[in-house]
Amino acid sequence: MPGSQRRPRKVPTLLAGFGLLVTGAALQVSATATPAHAATPHRILFDNGHAETAGNADWIISTSQPDPLGEDSSPSVETDWTGAISSWGVALQKTGDYSLKTATSALTYGGSSSTDLSNFDTLVLPEPNTLFTTAEKTAIMNFVKNGGGLFMISDHTGADRNNDGEDAVEILNDLMTNNSVDSTDPFGFSVDSLSISSDYPSAISDSTDPVLHGSFGTVSKSLIASGTTATLKPADNSSVKGLLYRTGYSGNTGAFFATSTFGSGRVAFWGDSSPIDDDTGQSGNTLYDGWNDSGATNAALALNATEWLAGASGSDDGGDDGGGSGTCTAAQLLGNNGFESGAGTWSATSGVITNSSSESARTGSYYAWLDGYGSAHTDTLSQSVTIPSGCTTATLSFYLHIDTAETTTSTAYDTLKVQVLNSSGTVLGTLATYSNLNAASGYTQRSFSLASYAGQTVTLKFTGTEGSTLQTSFVIDDTALNVS
Repeated sequence: MPGSQRRPRKVPTLLAGFGLLVTGAALQVSATATPAHAATPHRILFDNGHAETAGNADWIISTSQPDPLGEDSSPSVETDWTGAISSWGVALQKTGDYSLKTATSALTYGGSSSTDLSNFDTLVLPEPNTLFTTAEKTAIMNFVKNGGGLFMISDHTGADRNNDGEDAVEILNDLMTNNSVDSTDPFGFSVDSLSISSDYPSAISDSTDPVLHGSFGTVSKSLIASGTTATLKPADNSSVKGLLYRTGYSGNTGAFFATSTFGSGRVAFWGDSSPIDDDTGQSGNTLYDGWNDSGATNAALALNATEWLAGASGSDDGGDDGGGSGTCTAAQLLGNNGFESGAGTWSATSGVITNSSSESARTGSYYAWLDGYGSAHTDTLSQSVTIPSGCTTATLSFYLHIDTAETTTSTAYDTLKVQVLNSSGTVLGTLATYSNLNAASGYTQRSFSLASYAGQTVTLKFTGTEGSTLQTSFVIDDTALNVS
């Protein structure tokens, strides 16, 4: 409604205190720019949809999910992200070569979700504590078969953290032996039902192995603090290889860390979650700093293995293709695209996503309302999304309504920028800049091509900046990112 103004700031029930996805100084690009091309990052998905934080576990890279950048867009130390495996995530993020996300719901492959496995190169399963469904097992196995990397991390037998009758040993064995894709020992190993109290497993001597000698360092030992091992079966899969062994073991028994391949994909297994634990996480958990244990080289092992699984090491012909590369399923990629789930999926400043009656949604009840205060103020709205590399068409669209109390017909006092950023928060391109001069009744659809970003994970960001007097409201609804 023209001339409307909201003071003081309203805080809808679902949104109080919701944090920013991207922080830092105000962006200064004012004209439409040609999107820059950045190197495609290696896309890693950490699972948190199977009780990975049950009991004393806290196997997450950040409390901001799916995108850890919502907690800190430029982490420099592991405490910038909250989680017992945040050291792992921050170390990858700092390289600039990785795009990280967390899955909090059922795993799918070939669907439209932003965390669908087709959008990633590697899936990390950090001690799952609930069984995967039949559909999930099919998705995981096909993902690996088609070129994805799978990192399976177990714990000792009986580590049933949520008391549902299943532990990680049983869950990972069930994945490998009870799926619709290949249940005939596809990876060439099984997880042992053991509870080994302590040990420092040693690495084999192999100077050419990319996991033991990767860009993150040389691996000599790992750590068991109540864990298990695997039994290798090279007759079932000749690519299976033990890299670190429990003291006194070698060959096909007592493998604490093993690798294998399946189809076009790669697999890694680790027999304990203690090595990935960095001793920091959400309050109330009893944690252990295995990541920095002075008697082991667990950080190098985790990071080199991630590099190898993602095809990033260049040690063989794996390239950097993952299970999601080179394909495109026609889909709408934005989550909560009409804002009807409140703050879900989007990151925004307080009060932006609202069902206030002071403005009107185009459809439904909720919409995004940036600015409208009549004082110096900045609002942001953003969402991270991966555009599959095989897509030739990617169209961002949204409906925009602008009303203002400004009377000038020549000066843009209040602006709304629509920008594309990379995972580090760097602006890749400004799609458009609107202002109080664009005020009009009703909603107008705006559309832009994002095809040049295919194969990248980008953040779509709206930034509304208001001057010191006279309000301008930028109201957005019914967003979409359609690819084909």
